[in-house]
Amino acid sequence: MVERYYDKPLSRESQPRFRCDGFQRDGLIPRTGGIGLPLVGLPAFLRALLVTDGTVTKMLEAYFWEPVAVDTLAQDLTLAERDIPWLEITGGAPVLVRQAQLRGTDSNQVYAGAFSVIRTERIPAAFRQRLIDREIGIGVLIRDSGLESYREVLEVGAPALDPGDPDGDRVFRTYRIIIDRAPVILITETFPLALYRTAA
Repeated sequence: MVERYYDKPLSRESQPRFRCDGFQRDGLIPRTGGIGLPLVGLPAFLRALLVTDGTVTKMLEAYFWEPVAVDTLAQDLTLAERDIPWLEITGGAPVLVRQAQLRGTDSNQVYAGAFSVIRTERIPAAFRQRLIDREIGIGVLIRDSGLESYREVLEVGAPALDPGDPDGDRVFRTYRIIIDRAPVILITETFPLALYRTAA
């Protein structure tokens, strides 16, 4: 999945207007290889999740009213094969790649999937070790560590429809976390549409 970030340019034109403007009356979420999804047709809470610069885990807990756990499904220290401009990474740089899910601990419902690429050399050693040890989610870890950070949404979209996908249609957002004025973490969160339509 890291491949989706390789060689992507970073420019103001590439950023989603929905994120920048906060409102687009006739806006569409672009879909890979298909017709976009009208923003007006998305559940209101899901629209809010797509543009928030806060911790998604806490928003999910408040909305669905249950604790939400971050389950790390896979994690690997590897080398970037090519440049990742969104993280200012050149090919060959070491990165931590992590796949996780946000799951309600009462219902066992998976509310979102998350894929992260992290520049480990740009974060303090203690913070880095807690990430590697999979102690807690990235957002909570940043908040608890007291590190000053900024989240910048870079992309909002929908993957191509896959009839074999048991989760059905989905939307995603990709954002980066900037710490000490440098991009450090790139995260893509994916949300199953059917779940949020049912909860609306």
